[in-house]
Amino acid sequence: MAGKTYILDTNVLLHDYNCMRGFEDDDIGLPITVLEELDEFKKGQDQLNFNAREFTRQIDDISGGENGSVEALFQSGIKLGENRGKLFIMTDVKFREGFADKFISGKEDHHILAACFNFIQDNPGKEVIFVTKDVNLRLKARALGIIARDYQIGKIKSAEELFTGVELMEDMDEDTINLLYQKKRISKEEFKSDLDSGSISLKPNQYFVLKSQNKSALAKYDNFNQEISLVESKEIFGIKPRNSEQIFAINALTDDRIKLVTISGTAGTGKTLLALAAALESRKAYKQIYLSRPIIPLSNKDIGYLPGTAQNKVEPYMQPLYDNLQFIQNNFNEGSDKYEIVNELQKREKLIISPLAYIRGRSLSNVYFIVDEAQNLSPHEVKTIITRAGEGTKIVFTGDVYQIDTPYLDSESNGLSYIIDKLENQDLYAHVTLKKGERSALSEIASKLL
Repeated sequence: MAGKTYILDTNVLLHDYNCMRGFEDDDIGLPITVLEELDEFKKGQDQLNFNAREFTRQIDDISGGENGSVEALFQSGIKLGENRGKLFIMTDVKFREGFADKFISGKEDHHILAACFNFIQDNPGKEVIFVTKDVNLRLKARALGIIARDYQIGKIKSAEELFTGVELMEDMDEDTINLLYQKKRISKEEFKSDLDSGSISLKPNQYFVLKSQNKSALAKYDNFNQEISLVESKEIFGIKPRNSEQIFAINALTDDRIKLVTISGTAGTGKTLLALAAALESRKAYKQIYLSRPIIPLSNKDIGYLPGTAQNKVEPYMQPLYDNLQFIQNNFNEGSDKYEIVNELQKREKLIISPLAYIRGRSLSNVYFIVDEAQNLSPHEVKTIITRAGEGTKIVFTGDVYQIDTPYLDSESNGLSYIIDKLENQDLYAHVTLKKGERSALSEIASKLL
């Protein structure tokens, strides 16, 4: 076998079922234990279950194709295509001398690691790289002298350098700010006189805090009209913005021309609350409002083990969304028009709160679709959601790129970071990072110091 050999862990396949496409002319090895673990994930409606089924179908297609057979798959390997490497299944997962004295035999992870160890011993001089999203397993591999890496496809360079959507511009020409207040919108040429340094470039739907010695203003680059427009504070469904970033977020969330919005920020910055209030404010322009979030079960158990009906099982996971809805509703007197609007929307199923797994396969035409806790989605999952958008649909992703609840994602590989990194220059997209907590003084202290 020529070139490198990459040995893949189960979590890589579950993260990206198309992962084999990313290794070009290098060979790919799959320990037999990986196939056994995939079997355990095939049943269910979660994205992991879908990924397991899709990858298994790919293996079936490869072994049944013109150049393949099951026998070849378990021996010399099967060619993945022209100018591509081979795929082969590794059946030797026994604990050899030099390995058995270091690891217990009961763990499936250790059998996967043993397959790497044995392959390297049997193929001296060959460059072998073990790919896993499990940090602990990478450490164990390196302790054995095995080169181990995270799965890099879909990763961004640095979460710290992500586009914030907001640019502070100090030392502005005061005449430019006065002109903006007077006309409400000015041309790029009138604005660019303050961009002569070249350090700031205009991005679609980018927001600006403009400051001169005596004045300040909030502005936005309206790429649809190729103008700089004044951004003013406005109340949406009883929710008033408390800082400039929230003003920008409301602007993006209520602009029907912008079809994809991401709002990131730590706990208490108002991400979900603003998105839901904006959806209610915009309700007449859409057929339905979907509010959803991924379910992250404890100990990787399917929610089926919980007692009760399907609704009873998911309610604990959806409760934060109901809490935000209740907070908005409580801004109005019980029995008032807007108070009753919320009840009526739910009663007529115009406002639906549901886990993401239950949305699969549903039409997303003319829908205001909010996906909360988007940092717990993989790049492939957010792509699946966005590509499902029909005519007239607006999608909003909210989350904190540093607050990951799944073991195989991080700040640089989660779906929310991926969107922000890849789409910042797209006309239909806007992003705002919320930095100031508004939940309470105590919440702000905890977010910063604990």
